[in-house]
Amino acid sequence: MHTLTLDEVTRQPGHLLDDLGHGKPALVTRDDKPLFMAIPLGKGLNSTDVRLELAIQLFDSEQVSLGTAARIAGLSISEMIDALGSRKIPVARYEPGELEQELDYVRSLADRG
Repeated sequence: MHTLTLDEVTRQPGHLLDDLGHGKPALVTRDDKPLFMAIPLGKGLNSTDVRLELAIQLFDSEQVSLGTAARIAGLSISEMIDALGSRKIPVARYEPGELEQELDYVRSLADRG
């Protein structure tokens, strides 16, 4: 799936139309936030793939949780994790400093044993 800014679509709508003509969905963003998704229609449309791409884009843009993304895609949570992993999209998202706090906690547990 190709991502285009609204400005790009406004200036060069042919890029969006090219993607759709090749059967590829396109995500259009404004200010780095998803605005809409253009989905090609026709006999080549695979609804399973479209649902998966939609779920991945919504999860990656932090619009939905992992569980909700899995439901949209029609997958189990472990299958969704695998789909995200194959695209190198992290499932766990930490705020700055949060990961270090988690690691400190795990280390403290290990020191007890």
